[in-house]
Amino acid sequence: MSALFANAQPLQGLLGGVMIGLAAALMLLGAGRIAGVSGITARATGLADSGMSRGSAWMFLIGLPLGAVLVAALTEQGPAEFASWPILVVAGLMVGFGTRMGSGCTSGHGVCGISRLSQRSVVATLTFMAAGIATVAATRLAGGL
Repeated sequence: MSALFANAQPLQGLLGGVMIGLAAALMLLGAGRIAGVSGITARATGLADSGMSRGSAWMFLIGLPLGAVLVAALTEQGPAEFASWPILVVAGLMVGFGTRMGSGCTSGHGVCGISRLSQRSVVATLTFMAAGIATVAATRLAGGL
């Protein structure tokens, strides 16, 4: 069990969670829209029409990895290690398909929906969490982690 938490960084996790919540609140108060990344991605690519302009949607999406690069540079941490590109592409497509089926993603349902006491968002977030836990458990049982 101790190996499970060997690399835990609770303060960084707490700070990250506070920053995500603050960003979601600012987007709702400032732009009047939910900070759901899947919906913003659909708007940027022209798959959906929302109250946000396509340019604003692209700026939001470009800011996500740039923010991570900035934090990595400021904290002097090396780049994160990821799976191979084919696995990332397949995983990304599966997540995108799932978010369209679930009418939203973890940012829209988990951060914004639960804070607005949306029953649909509570059910969606519990489903996301259960699927994630099951995936990690199955991967570990298969010897992958």
